[in-house]
Amino acid sequence: MSTRPSKNRPILLLPSTPMSLPAIRPKHSPQRGGDVLLDALTEYGIPFLFGNPGTTESPLMDRLSDHPDLRYVLALHESVALGAAHYYAQSTGVTGVVNLHVAPGLGNALGMLYNAWEANTPMVVTAGQQDTRSRLREPLLGHDLVAMAEPLVKWSVQVERADEFAPVLHRAFKVAHDPPAGPVFVALPLNVLEEETAEPVRPLGDLYRAPQPEAAAVARMAGVLSQARQPAIVIGDGVARSGGQQELVALAEFLGAGVYPEGLMQRLNFPQSHPCFRPRMPLNHAGIQHALGGADVVLLVGGSFFEEVWFDPDSPFGAETTVLQIEDAPGRLAFNFAVEVGMLADSRAGLAAVRAALEESADSGFRAAAAERMDRLRTASEGAQAARQKRLEAHFDDAPMSPARLMSEVARAVPDDAVIVNESITAGGDLLGFLPVDDPDRYCGTRGGGIGQGLVGGIGASLAHPERPVIVFSGDGSAMYSIQALWTAAHYDMPIVFLILHNREYKILKINMDIYRERFGIPADRPYPHMNLTEPELDFVEMAAGMGVPGRKVEDPADVGEALREAFATGGPYVLDVIIGGRI
Repeated sequence: MSTRPSKNRPILLLPSTPMSLPAIRPKHSPQRGGDVLLDALTEYGIPFLFGNPGTTESPLMDRLSDHPDLRYVLALHESVALGAAHYYAQSTGVTGVVNLHVAPGLGNALGMLYNAWEANTPMVVTAGQQDTRSRLREPLLGHDLVAMAEPLVKWSVQVERADEFAPVLHRAFKVAHDPPAGPVFVALPLNVLEEETAEPVRPLGDLYRAPQPEAAAVARMAGVLSQARQPAIVIGDGVARSGGQQELVALAEFLGAGVYPEGLMQRLNFPQSHPCFRPRMPLNHAGIQHALGGADVVLLVGGSFFEEVWFDPDSPFGAETTVLQIEDAPGRLAFNFAVEVGMLADSRAGLAAVRAALEESADSGFRAAAAERMDRLRTASEGAQAARQKRLEAHFDDAPMSPARLMSEVARAVPDDAVIVNESITAGGDLLGFLPVDDPDRYCGTRGGGIGQGLVGGIGASLAHPERPVIVFSGDGSAMYSIQALWTAAHYDMPIVFLILHNREYKILKINMDIYRERFGIPADRPYPHMNLTEPELDFVEMAAGMGVPGRKVEDPADVGEALREAFATGGPYVLDVIIGGRI
């Protein structure tokens, strides 16, 4: 049984059912706790267990051969295991399951766990724990794992007796998918894995969690939007999680509204070649208000609005802006801002209901105004494309090559079905500008802001789409956070091209240093301390070779297309170390 909801049926809340007397449960032959755990993963349709084993994981590793349907994905560092599971879960909707090793192992993975928490990724993260009988002796590598994980998960628990395995795992998988989805943590003491229990695995059942919109809320929201002169829609990853991209397109086109993604997006929530698609939100309130360009009605859908880097005291909305919101969890409604109408609803269902109400009530005047707005959006989109092309021409022969030139060459060589994992950071605008993506299954971005996600994301995306090639875009600094992922790609012969954007610096930090100095009145003519990746320079081709991955350094932009085609033709992992200049 898969934990992934069907895309072909509506997701509804189950009505309450009359209580009945519990049936007499049959007795089961005793099993050890470790067997119950692995049986549960099989029962719940989990195909992969990501991990980096240690001694406390011996009871699980020893049993894996008894569970041939469960494939262990070996990583050389816990952050790689957790990050790969996170991207696999985001790409499939199937729960990502990770097994880490005691306190240092869990600690190594906490950065990636933060990213998964921010991305609302359904995961069950486990870690081996020392024998509970030695707890008071403070054994080697022992610590309070539940407390370590608790700030970054929805539920953190240690299995204290073998009889708890079945109920704990049942609850863990349920909680991981309850809106808003997110990771849970389960500590697994070594001796409890070996205790016997007669408690069998509990089936998950079909849980229909998505809240449906209330008629009154739909009517109010449609009424406000019908009076809008310049509507805008700001979206988060909740749109993609609900499968609501088509409903969002239909509503945006009917309104003639620009669609603005959050500053960081894990998923493709709106087709990027569509004329309604607007640049992503800045990471400060003043920038957001400027980007919205005087919108009189703003509809927020499926996100944690807003993520900021720089503090601004003012609102991200204009003084006369009316704010509406659709969310699938009540805690997010009106959390940071007052809203005129807030509706608890699955994003897909909410968007469809509002559009249907507008279509029923819209008069000829509304339709004419919406058509004029769509014309302006098409003109703006064409203008942005022309400006991008002009900038490319101005920097076409830069040496080292500009990010714009690189992405323009990449766009002509990447297979049409390739999955894109994007951690290009400062080159991200050029990537999505020259290589816009419309297929939701072809894109994985980043959430949380912790770097090192690109390489591990390629592992998860490749396992989610084994029939497709994958291309990872990663900065050089980001790649060094999880370079061990190359070994896993080689070990399993994954068809992944790792394209390293090698500018020999932490460019984003230099950009942010400039912003910091401007905001706080500090002279700009100062150096950028400890932000260059030189002396010695990194050589990703040599590093890749040491982990069994072939590679090639590319400095001439005319060689990019040939190098990419050569890399994809190998059918396995390949590293392109591409030397680029700064952000233009």
